[in-house]
Amino acid sequence: MRRRTTSGPTYEPAVREQAALGEGPTWDPATGRLLWVDILSSRIHTYDPASGRRTVMATEQHVGAVKPRAGGGLVANLRDGIGLYGPDGASFRWLVHAPVPGRRGNDAAVAPDGSLWAGTMRYDEAPGGGSLTRIAPDGTVTEQLPDVAVSNGTGWSPDGRLMYYIDSPTRRVDVLDHTAGRAVNRRPFVRIEEGAGFPDGLTVDADGCVWVALWDGAAVRRYTPDGTLDRVVELPVSRPTACAFGGPGLRDLYVTTARTGLTRPHPLAGSLLVLPAAGQGLTGTPFAG
Repeated sequence: MRRRTTSGPTYEPAVREQAALGEGPTWDPATGRLLWVDILSSRIHTYDPASGRRTVMATEQHVGAVKPRAGGGLVANLRDGIGLYGPDGASFRWLVHAPVPGRRGNDAAVAPDGSLWAGTMRYDEAPGGGSLTRIAPDGTVTEQLPDVAVSNGTGWSPDGRLMYYIDSPTRRVDVLDHTAGRAVNRRPFVRIEEGAGFPDGLTVDADGCVWVALWDGAAVRRYTPDGTLDRVVELPVSRPTACAFGGPGLRDLYVTTARTGLTRPHPLAGSLLVLPAAGQGLTGTPFAG
């Protein structure tokens, strides 16, 4: 396996924070801000790299991910379902309210057609306790992948024909054929070797390469479209959780991190990190609902 490791510090702290479980970085081109969440602290964060301004908004329950909406505001993958926040952040309504005891929303992503693909997991991470579902703009729910443990990274190839997906305990990034709102023919794309951590969140760049954050692996990796590992960015924190391109020209890679479960976390654990000029991201699609 060909492997190239970056040398020297390639990261900077964008936001120094002590998030318990920072997750889900997403660039919002309409506002020029990065969105991310602290799942266990029930907080939605925003960060404007141009001004340095940041905001923090509390949610009433654990929030696995937030994404921008086409008409303004946010869609949130919450503990008990999918919620919609208005542009002011104050108004809220449920799009899908389907609480299941012991289960919460986790990572989510917006497909090229504007639908939300939202993952769930049990708090005890029991195998088969979670799923991946497609939520149409009108709230119609279609289960895509049942019987997963920790539904995490989801993303699409530049042409939208492939979908990448992570169920973290499998130590795999899988790839599926994506067409007409369905993902089929699931198969392994890459396997993470024992001792390198667990795959968590992912993003796909303009070259079709897949960037994967490794929980307990202290690194972000990039894989080419044929599954070749061609870049490893080592980080000081042991639990990077997810990554996304943002900033001017979508050139900077932002990485969320966690400190939960660590007895002696690194001072930057829980912060939002940035890798300047790491590559070229794809313009995201807002949720159409």
